[in-house]
Amino acid sequence: MTTLLLIVVAIATVPVALGCLYLLAMTLFSGRLPGYSDDRAEWHFVVVVPAHNEELGIERTVQSLKAVVWPQERRRILVIADNCTDRTAEIAQAAGAEVLVRTSADRRGKGYALEFAFEQVLADPFSQAIVVVDADSVVSENLLQAMASRLDAGAQAVQCHYGALNPMDSWRTRLMSVALSCFHIVRSRARERFSLSCGIRGNGWCVTVELLRQVPYCAYSLAEDIEFGMDIALRAGARVYYADEAFVLGDMVSSSGAAAKQRQRWEAGRAALVRSHARTLLTATVSRRDPVCADLLADLVLPPLSTLVIALAAVATATGCLIVLGSAGARWLAVADALGVAALLAYVGRGWQLSGIGLRGVLDFMRVPWFVVWKVWTRLTNRSHTQWVRTERRRP
Repeated sequence: MTTLLLIVVAIATVPVALGCLYLLAMTLFSGRLPGYSDDRAEWHFVVVVPAHNEELGIERTVQSLKAVVWPQERRRILVIADNCTDRTAEIAQAAGAEVLVRTSADRRGKGYALEFAFEQVLADPFSQAIVVVDADSVVSENLLQAMASRLDAGAQAVQCHYGALNPMDSWRTRLMSVALSCFHIVRSRARERFSLSCGIRGNGWCVTVELLRQVPYCAYSLAEDIEFGMDIALRAGARVYYADEAFVLGDMVSSSGAAAKQRQRWEAGRAALVRSHARTLLTATVSRRDPVCADLLADLVLPPLSTLVIALAAVATATGCLIVLGSAGARWLAVADALGVAALLAYVGRGWQLSGIGLRGVLDFMRVPWFVVWKVWTRLTNRSHTQWVRTERRRP
């Protein structure tokens, strides 16, 4: 019986260990990336801002985009007022943006708003590249310079860093800031270093008009950003470059109710993508021997960090029980578990370092057990999400 249990625990340990090693590899190669040339290119950008009932923050976003260092004659700011019932369109236009109003009772969500915007942009000969920025964000002044430098280097799609605008609002936003640094900086730097795709993260991404014509936008899922990033690799063989020196900062929710709804939507969307894209990515990886698709597949099937922590705790507990029962082979599993713990600590520690939230964030780590329990409860009580619902945020 002990031998059988040892085999079961060993089999369960393998995927957990692989996940931890994957994150450790990302951590080890997350050093600052070499810079790109900052020469100004002749790119004509259209910055698309999808907005649904964003009257409280849309003016701030437009003003931030207007402050970006780039010739006025080579950029446009286009706000898509999507199914709005407030003054979003009026305020955006007064702030200096062009506004398109979209109303559709049965085609609701960010994916449909972007599709509508892209159709308008593709019909305009002015456009060479499109940048997508959420309506609750501020951007760095070098946003378009960073995008242009990658496009000059041969990129067809670019993603800049997406971080938290309000990291010090609460313990929840501070932990979210660390999570974003892990997910967006640590992983993206490593992928860029190995010429992999950092993926599209929903906010602060750029695509050339040429690529958009080759891969028409048809991503309508609850994780439309990840979906389109995978479509770029599968249908055009292109990767998304990472612009480390530029950023967009978006409002993060601080209330547990809003955070739970957002988390449920994210995880429902990601689970749907596993069902719809995992096999396709695996086929492309094998048939084309494509490392970009292989990494996108690994990123897609890797469970959330909280799930990985719970799984590691479970196999470590089982290993401890086997050691108590006198199983000699369990000691090797204990070594693997210890290495897994070290890998996750290194990964999270690197994210904390890059987040810049300081010692206050260290104190917030004491809430991690509660945070993990909350995420598990959120997952267990997850209702079926089939459409996008706007997350309520703080007043700017």
